[in-house]
Amino acid sequence: MANVLAAFKANRTKIWVGAVTLLLVFYLVVSFQRAVLLMTDPNLVAKAIGAAYLILPVIGAWALVRELLFGARTERLANILEAEGGLPEDNLPRTPAGRIIREAADREFEKYRAETEAAPEDWRSWFRLSCAYDAAGDRKRARASMRDAIRLYRTGSRQG
Repeated sequence: MANVLAAFKANRTKIWVGAVTLLLVFYLVVSFQRAVLLMTDPNLVAKAIGAAYLILPVIGAWALVRELLFGARTERLANILEAEGGLPEDNLPRTPAGRIIREAADREFEKYRAETEAAPEDWRSWFRLSCAYDAAGDRKRARASMRDAIRLYRTGSRQG
C-alpha cells in the first residue's frame, strides 16, 4: 500500500493530466455525436446548428493535442537539464501560503535574462528564463520562452 501511495504522489501531475484528458475526450466524442445527430435532422436550422457545433470538437482536439505535446516536450527538456545539473534551484523565499515573493523572483529573473541575452541560441538559457518568468508570475512570457526553448532544441541547437 505504501508503494502505491508513493507512486501516486510521484506521478500526481500525470494522473491529473490523464484524468482531465479523458474527461475532455469524452466531451469531444459526445459533442461530435450530437453535432452529427443535428446534421442528420431534416430541419435546416438544426443542420446549421449541427455544422456549427461540429467546430467545437475539432478545436478542442487540436488544443488538447497541442497542450499534451507542449507538456511532453517541456518534460523532456527538464529531464535533460536535470541530468546535466542545469535546472534552476527552487530556493526563492515564499509567503506563509506558499507563493513565491515577487521581489525575490524579479531579482532572480535578471540573472536568467542576462544569461539568455548572452546565449540566445542555447535552449537551456531559454528554459531557465521560462522558469524565471513563471516564478515572477508572468505565465504568458513563461510559455513563450518555453516554446522558444523547444524550438531551439528541435532545430538542432542541442549543444550549449
